[in-house]
Amino acid sequence: MSVVGQPVPKAMISRREAPPQPRTAARPRPRTWRVLILVLMAVFYVLPLACAVKFSLINQKGTYGPQNYTAIVNNGSLSDALVLSLEIAAVTAGVAVLLMFPTTVLVRLKLPKLTILMEAITILPIVVPPVVLAAGLLQMKETAPLWIVNDFFNHPLTILTPMYVVLAMPLMYRAIDTGLRAIDLHTLVDASRSLGANWPTTLWRVVLPNVQTAMLGGMFLTIALVLGEVVIANQLDQSSLTFPLQMIQFASQDNAPGISVAMTLTALLFTFLLLFMLSFLARRRGPGAARVIS
Repeated sequence: MSVVGQPVPKAMISRREAPPQPRTAARPRPRTWRVLILVLMAVFYVLPLACAVKFSLINQKGTYGPQNYTAIVNNGSLSDALVLSLEIAAVTAGVAVLLMFPTTVLVRLKLPKLTILMEAITILPIVVPPVVLAAGLLQMKETAPLWIVNDFFNHPLTILTPMYVVLAMPLMYRAIDTGLRAIDLHTLVDASRSLGANWPTTLWRVVLPNVQTAMLGGMFLTIALVLGEVVIANQLDQSSLTFPLQMIQFASQDNAPGISVAMTLTALLFTFLLLFMLSFLARRRGPGAARVIS
């Protein structure tokens, strides 16, 4: 018996009443098959890249050096082709955003029954081969009026950009649609409209900041598509060579195969930097964050 108000001796405390000691969770060891798969993937991806890097560093004298990479900058045709491809990629990404962003928002808000139709339309550039699109455009060039040929078929920027916008539709539409699905679009638009904002302001200052990560993803994928497309450029671009066509041309030359590999690695590095920038922006943005810009 213990007196009320007096402390109970420590010896009388049962071991069962003692607070349990926290146990440190043992770190599970990775299974052997997981490690094996990771090693095989690393060998499958890293080994060819390492061989390509080694081959690109071999100059015409047979020694190692950065001459193949400096040739990309010093060679006028290569630098012009790179600038031309980047211009086409930037214009294509901008036009694709201007076309697909309002259209996707309109379908989500006002015309949800047309979602299946939009899915079917935007999947056509993947189903139809690019060479078929290029052949149809060449047929149209032969029968088009002279002013159309002079205005649209004589410069790679005007002839390749519309075709690349069509090819980028599946990427851009699905990227923007995924971003719109992740937010409460109806609530954001209703709140903005009730505060007196018009439709351009609502799209620019309310909807766009909430899907900017998804839109950047679509733009980066579009740029990567343009920097690697060769079929349509080879069929339609007869006046100048884009960066992918220059890679093919240097690969066919016996005295400059290393320059072609260096150009390939440069395009791959540029695409990797774009995707890394996208992942950084997505991590900084945070998943599923919705906000209204006042």
